[in-house]
Amino acid sequence: MEASRPADVSHYLGIFRRHWWIALIATGAGLGAGAALTSTMPKVYESSTAVLVQALDQDTNAQGGRTKGTVNLDTEAQLVGSGAVAAKAATLLRTPRSPIDLAKDVSVEVPANTTVLVITFQGGSPQEAQSGSHAFAEAYLRNREETAQSGLDQQIKTLTTKIKQLTTTLTGINARLARAVKGSPDESNLQSLRNNSQNQLNGLTGRLNELTTTTVGAGSIISDARLPDTPTSPNAMINVATGGMIGLLLGVALAFARERFDRRLRSAADVRDRGRINVLAALDERTTPHFDDVLQPYGAGGRVFNRLRNEILATLRPSDQVIVVTGASRGSAATLVAANLAAALARTGSDVVLIGAHLPDSVIDAAPLARMLGVSAVPGLSDLLAGRVGLARALQRTPRIPSLRVITTGGAATAAGLMQSQRLKDTLEALRRQGGYIVIEAPSTSSSADAQSLASLADAALLAVELRKSRRPALLDAAEQLQRVGTPLLGAVVLPRLSHLRAAEAAGPAVTLSPAKDRAPIAALDGPVVDNDMTQPMRFPTNTMSASEKAAKAKAAATAAASEKTSEKPQVRPRSAGSADEITAVIDMSGLAKDGDGK
Repeated sequence: MEASRPADVSHYLGIFRRHWWIALIATGAGLGAGAALTSTMPKVYESSTAVLVQALDQDTNAQGGRTKGTVNLDTEAQLVGSGAVAAKAATLLRTPRSPIDLAKDVSVEVPANTTVLVITFQGGSPQEAQSGSHAFAEAYLRNREETAQSGLDQQIKTLTTKIKQLTTTLTGINARLARAVKGSPDESNLQSLRNNSQNQLNGLTGRLNELTTTTVGAGSIISDARLPDTPTSPNAMINVATGGMIGLLLGVALAFARERFDRRLRSAADVRDRGRINVLAALDERTTPHFDDVLQPYGAGGRVFNRLRNEILATLRPSDQVIVVTGASRGSAATLVAANLAAALARTGSDVVLIGAHLPDSVIDAAPLARMLGVSAVPGLSDLLAGRVGLARALQRTPRIPSLRVITTGGAATAAGLMQSQRLKDTLEALRRQGGYIVIEAPSTSSSADAQSLASLADAALLAVELRKSRRPALLDAAEQLQRVGTPLLGAVVLPRLSHLRAAEAAGPAVTLSPAKDRAPIAALDGPVVDNDMTQPMRFPTNTMSASEKAAKAKAAATAAASEKTSEKPQVRPRSAGSADEITAVIDMSGLAKDGDGK
């Protein structure tokens, strides 16, 4: 097993490619949420009024202020939202809303290098926004004028009081001067006082005349509020884009979370990185074989197994002969890998024996090795281990690959306990002495302990991983089982999910029983099998009846079969004379040898 490699950009892109639909749904939901939020939010309109602020006598600017000149526009901007201005604006608008509530909807901006205030008001309708902006501008100017006029009136009042006091003082001085003796010092002093008072009175009078003729100009509206055409809020484009972005981010997060907690293996990189197992070969939908034949040596799939064969031969020691192929999950992945690996080894000229120790999961999948390699389904390994046949009879030579011999699974319904028998060990030892390579098609490690038992007798092991079906815990458990029995794990062969590659198969064939006396003796099984035998019926011997019961049952079955027979009679492979007393179940598998293309 190889160490897990750090993830790169392609790994993350692969995750997004496998779960793109989650990101798409989340993005669509985000876009919909943004559109729904836009439709439910109240519309807000804005209108602005530009006010030119004129300097007044009482205006003073702070030292170091942001705005230059006599008028401090920052201060004036704060005055626009004051309670006094808001109260006047409420009066102008004739609205029941409180001045404090109105002040929340107004904002003021000061353009750079100007003495202009831009007063903006937000309203629920275009008319409300326009009237609100104009009302606050008008209220500000009125408040500024009133403040300036109040200051002017106060100055006039003060000057008037001082003028009255000086007039009274000047009247007293004139009266005293009239009574004074001419040429006396008192007359000289009184005349000096009268001149000073007269001068002060003249100055105050001139100042009073100036104030009374002064016109207060607080400012003016240079750009009145306009009726807005479109609302400024909600912004549909921004809301929908924000919702889509949030949905996309959430979708990517959900995709990575699903990938993180998903235990299924979806790619060869998952087997290598998450399962920490070296991937020797990876097949796709184009190169994965069906169940009717092995891959051609010069096709795309055949080249994959040729490279797999070369890597395995380079890894094995000279004394290694037995290779066990097991699956990480239930299915026929190990069958496909074992058959094609054995065929690739046999094409080099080496003697290869393929042993089918993987019992089918159903009647439909029965005897896949027999269909793929064109040999008889029986006798097989179960018959050999049960002692019904010998090794020479169980070995069958394939018609298209002469150096490849096959021991099929056999016809027994169950082989429980036989994989741990001494007879299996003796069989493997006899095959070792014959030389060549031995490929064992074992059941999956998750279905039974037979895979571990067979691996303990092998020199190396190979895992067949079916993507989107095998799970990471099962893969780790398979590697651990092989490690515990001391069998070196060469690596894994990755296949796509086989159920997606196989065409829909017809219903299972009918099972008919024919009497043993109607069948001809079988020829030697060690000879070559003709091509017509590829579609021969399968026979499962069942020795569970007495001789009299067999004869009666055979006669009744023959009568029933004759009445239900169609235009064509299923062909039966001849058997040896020694088995004439057995009842045989005949299953026509000719319809199952075809793939989705009708081959």
